[in-house]
Order: sequence, then structure tokens, then C-alpha cells
Amino acid sequence: MYKRTLIIMMIIISIFLNGCHNKLNNNNNIVFYEIFTGSFSDSNNDGIGDLNGIINRIPYLKNDLGIEGIWLTPIFESVSYHKYDVIDYYKIDPDFGNIDDLKRLIETAHSENIRIILDLVINHTSDKNDWFKQFKKAHRLKDISNPYYDYYSFSDSNKLANNRTYYQIDNTNEYYEANFSSDMPELNFDSKDVRNELLAIAEYYLDLGIDGFRYDAAKYIYFNQNDETIDFWSWFNNQLKKKHPNIYLVSEVWSEKDEIIKYSESMNCFDFDMAAENGYIIQSTNGLNLKYYTEYIENYQNELAQINKNGQFVSFITNHDMDRAAEFYDVDNGKAYLAASLNILTPGSPFIYYGEEIGMKGSKGNSNNDSNRRLSMLWGDEDSIKDPPGSDYPDTKQTNRSVSEQLRDDSSLLNCYKKLLKIRKEYPQIANGTYASYDLHNSNLGGFKITFDNKISYLIHNNSGKTITIKNDSFKTLLDQAGYSKAYLENTKLVIGPYTSAIIE
Repeated sequence: MYKRTLIIMMIIISIFLNGCHNKLNNNNNIVFYEIFTGSFSDSNNDGIGDLNGIINRIPYLKNDLGIEGIWLTPIFESVSYHKYDVIDYYKIDPDFGNIDDLKRLIETAHSENIRIILDLVINHTSDKNDWFKQFKKAHRLKDISNPYYDYYSFSDSNKLANNRTYYQIDNTNEYYEANFSSDMPELNFDSKDVRNELLAIAEYYLDLGIDGFRYDAAKYIYFNQNDETIDFWSWFNNQLKKKHPNIYLVSEVWSEKDEIIKYSESMNCFDFDMAAENGYIIQSTNGLNLKYYTEYIENYQNELAQINKNGQFVSFITNHDMDRAAEFYDVDNGKAYLAASLNILTPGSPFIYYGEEIGMKGSKGNSNNDSNRRLSMLWGDEDSIKDPPGSDYPDTKQTNRSVSEQLRDDSSLLNCYKKLLKIRKEYPQIANGTYASYDLHNSNLGGFKITFDNKISYLIHNNSGKTITIKNDSFKTLLDQAGYSKAYLENTKLVIGPYTSAIIE
């Protein structure tokens, strides 16, 4: 009788725990943290970041920062440091570990309710991929019976057109398509075998416990053919969702909003209009009238709802292909604090680029070097991580405020990020609400009226270096604040300090 009761109790506990996990998975409006894998944390003293290094930093990501998801840049076998040219999709690059390390990372992250998404690079492969070797062999022998004969996009010498880039297949009069680099040949998505191969790879990692994917170069599946590319992603994503309905999918469609929206029916898309030096976030921190920022988000959310009612607004400031945000404003004067708010206090699923939370710098510079955008994380402890190959960013220009230093400073940028993430979790209207631009008749104040669960909240940002006071009869209770300064409410009068944000009911 005791044994039977114990079994029943264990079943009930299991159902409860699984129910909580499923509830988490059903809401993808969470904050992700992009990790450039080779530059984050080194566990074996070879100077290269690896999967076990990330496992070691889960306590930081969960407790000291508070993120809910991790995007890993490519981890598959590759000869490059960046790994965006895949040799074998079923092998973890030895620089980063092995499949057992990935399993441990998934298990460790899930134990802390952190999701993991992989960078899935399928527009092209490495020219050292066995598929491409077989493809070239088949064309040299004119062996159309070889199943790899049409694995890649190719043409004869009379069809080099439509702005695509081709390179000659050795010892033939044919050419393979490679729009990014000669060593990154483009797959042929008209081939059913290719489609099924890629689907099997995605299913393999989902079955392993991966929670979703970031799709690299998503708009180039069919070069300069949006309709065909969108149709492919619709097919691919719908196939994955049959077995994994709560999968998280986000794609790189490096374009303006009008084009990005078209891709959003079956997957999320990063909003590039928000990002980089000329994006709404950095421009707003540097004095742009905040109504442009608030009206943009309202319009985006409305347009997205017409395409996909479950679609998510995906904001970010910069990523591994952009100069770091701290290159465009002084971190110490408060603007970085506001930029964090303008990114994190948004609906949907914002992303943070590793090191952004401590104000790391890094730019391509005159050397035209992407390595400088992917420099080693500044832990301030015994981590042996080194900058990636070829980087030449001067140490004298880098921030000297490491993670360990900023954790000890309550007023640091890192602790501001922690506060913002805490606010998102405490007030679900921020992640899940419907945003409407709210005119406060001051170009330095950006306001939203947020509707969620039949309640109204207000989110107010101050992008100036001055304290601003406004009176508004709709303001009843200050729920929380974050930023460079403070905010408080006296009756219906809001006093909001420089580069500070407040949420009000």
C-alpha cells in the first residue's frame, strides 16, 4: 500500500513539473542571450570558448543576469573560427567539445528554465562538406545518377546572371553558386533530397532537446526570390511544428520592416530597423524624438498581428555582424542604460549580445575585421578565453569594467540589465501586452499605453540628460523603474531622471 501511494505521489509530482515546463514553453516571449561560442568562456585553457565553458557560466546567466534563453552561434564542425561554413552538421566542432557536452549543456540549461537555440546555417555549407565533394565528383564524371549531382545550385557558362555569384567547378564547364564566398557553396532547395536532409538534421537536434533555431541568411535560400524563399520556410517550419509545436524560430532577414514582415508568417524575424548605429534604439539614446521609436513599435506590432497573430516582435541592439553598441555612445553618461531599456522593455522576445550588459566595445574598423566585433568576454576572473584569430582591436579602447567588477557595483550597467530582466518577469504586460504610442508632448519622453489582461499600464522613457516632471491624471501607481537615475510619482506627477524608464498604472 505504501509503495502504491509513493508511486501515485511521484506521478502527481511529475505531472506538476511537466505542466510547469509546458507552461514555460508555451510562452516564447522571453529574453535571449546571443553567445559567440568561441569567445565566451574557456573550460580547458586552450583560449577558445567551448560548450563546457558555457555550462560553467549558467549560474551567471541565470542568477546574475536573468536571461531565459541562449542563442549559440554555429557549433558544428568547421575549419573557420566563426563556424558559418559547416563541414558536418552531425558533428560538434572539436574546438567546442562533443555531442555529450551539448547534451549536458541542454540538461543544465533546462534545469534552470533556460532554453537553447542553435544557429542553423543551411543556405550554404563549407566546400569541404562531403556533400560538396560528391557534387563536384558527379559533375566531373557527368554522373547524373549520383544522388549528390543536384545538391548544390549550379549553372553552365551561358547562365551567369541575376546578380548571383558563381565559381567554376574544377575540370568542367559548369559553375556552382556561392554568393557569400567561394568556399561557401549554396545548396539547391529545389532538390527534395536536400530538403529532407536538412529537415532530418533539424529534427535530430530537436529530439536531442534543442528548443529551436536561429536561421542564418534566411532571405537567400532562393537568391533575390522572396516568394520562393518564403514558401520554403513555410514548408520547413510547418514540418518541424508538427512534432514540436512550441519550437522557437527566429530568422535573419537583413532588410527593412516591410520586407521582414513578409517572412513572419511561419517564424519570427529579427527587427533590423531597431538595431545598429542607425537603428531606432541607438538613435533614440542619442536624442532622436522618441515618438518615432514608440510609433514604430506600435505599427510593427499591428502589422505583425495581421500576418501572424502568434508572431513576436524581436528587438536587438547589435549582434556578431555589427559594431558593438558602446562604439556609438558613452557608456558612463547613462545612454547605455537607456539603450538597454529600449531593447528589453519591449513586447515579444528581445535579444542581448554577450558583453553588451557590461558595455563591451569592438568594431570592424579600418582593418575591415569582423573578429573585432566578437572579442573575448571580460570576466575579470581566471577564465583563459582569448580574442578570436585575426582580431586587432586595441586593448586601450576596450572597457575596463569586467563582469566581476560590475557585479560588485549596484549602479553598474550590468546591474541595470539585471533589474530590467527582473521587471519583465514581474510585469507580464511588458512582454505580452499590446503597445500603443502615448503622446506626452515632449520629444525627450517616449510613452506607451500597454493593454494586457484587461488592464492598462504606461511605460515611459526619458532620453535626455535632465530630470523631467510631467503631470498626468492617468498615472496612479509607480510599479517600477530602471535606468541611469530614478523616477518617482507624487499623486499624478511623474518625476523621471536622466536616461531612466518607469512603468506605471
